[in-house]
Amino acid sequence: METLTTTTALRECIRGRRAQGQRIAFVPTMGNLHAGHLQLVRHAREIADYVVVSIFVNPMQFGPNEDYATYPRTLDPDKAALQDAAADLLFVPDVQEIYGEDPGQVTRVEVPGFEGDLCGKYRPGFFTGIATVVTGLFNRVQPDIAVFGKKDYQQLVMIKRMVRDLCMPIEVCGVGIVREADGLAMSSRNGYLGTTERAAAVRLYQVLSEVKTALEGGAGELAALEQTALDSLAESGFKPDYVSIRQQGDLRVPEPGATGLIVLAAATLGRTRLIDNIEISRG
Repeated sequence: METLTTTTALRECIRGRRAQGQRIAFVPTMGNLHAGHLQLVRHAREIADYVVVSIFVNPMQFGPNEDYATYPRTLDPDKAALQDAAADLLFVPDVQEIYGEDPGQVTRVEVPGFEGDLCGKYRPGFFTGIATVVTGLFNRVQPDIAVFGKKDYQQLVMIKRMVRDLCMPIEVCGVGIVREADGLAMSSRNGYLGTTERAAAVRLYQVLSEVKTALEGGAGELAALEQTALDSLAESGFKPDYVSIRQQGDLRVPEPGATGLIVLAAATLGRTRLIDNIEISRG
């Protein structure tokens, strides 16, 4: 696996692969890789000839009181894991490489409808930061396929819309959530959890599963289900931001009779903010 740090070197490498007619897949990450990330890489390996992974902790998607400075940087073990997962190229730019000399003046990309809803309501600027960095990375890598995890479902929906609206010739692929044995969704931030918090964290998945069971059983009062879930999380020691039942694919409030649903949640346990979701199909 080759490691590159500059856009010039990356483009030269990609140009050579394209000249050979190879299909290129891209997996953008912030590093501190776990089994969920590696599943994305393995999926990319199955559907493409050449797999590019990026590691870049993006300052634009962190708020002023969030964990940008302390976010785990684990480049050496990440490289070893990517080598085992058969990635072909690792792109590790620094902030100046991505945003230039004055990041505050860089052009921003905003996809309407995300900044004030769900995670966007509680993390101002978060989705604009993601859209901006992903656009920059897409322009550098110019992949045929981009692979994202469904744990960050709102991000996945936003990226798909951005690619559609900006006519980017990229297929965006979502890969299912990888979970711990007890159901907790794998996350780079799970390492922040203390022993007691880790034991309690699985309750987030359990509460979402209870909503899923109720919906599949015919429950129709969505607001009541959401409130019950919020109360259950609070009783379990979480500080919930939201539990919301939406339509799959576009995250709209469900129309009457909608069958493809998803329940999404974000909640803080101790100092760790966790997100999760479960897709639901009801006939």
